[in-house]
Amino acid sequence: MANQNKGFTRIIKAGGYSYKGIRAAWLNEAAFRQETVVMLVAIILTFFIDVSVLERILLIGSVVLVVILELVNSAIEAVVDRIGPEYHELSGRAKDMGSAAVLIAIILGLFTWGTILWGHFFS
Repeated sequence: MANQNKGFTRIIKAGGYSYKGIRAAWLNEAAFRQETVVMLVAIILTFFIDVSVLERILLIGSVVLVVILELVNSAIEAVVDRIGPEYHELSGRAKDMGSAAVLIAIILGLFTWGTILWGHFFS
């Protein structure tokens, strides 16, 4: 049987699934809440500092990337935990790699913000 969700209906349903995912992350993941608050503050801050449009996009993009990867990391953790509570090397590896992706994004964000702000305020 073919999928009955086509066109606009599919888009509406996909939006609903996305909302459920964001809500679940907000309710169940402290790191997601913390990173989302930092992201919102950082985005607002970009409109009060004198940077070019491209620099503003880089500043905003670098913090949004952290939140995106936190969602992916949380999804990996949920799937691994669903499989079972016993330790398995591959499960641990998957969780560690997801966490590493978030860490690298945070380092990229700090580097991006540091480089752009340093160039504006200390050069």
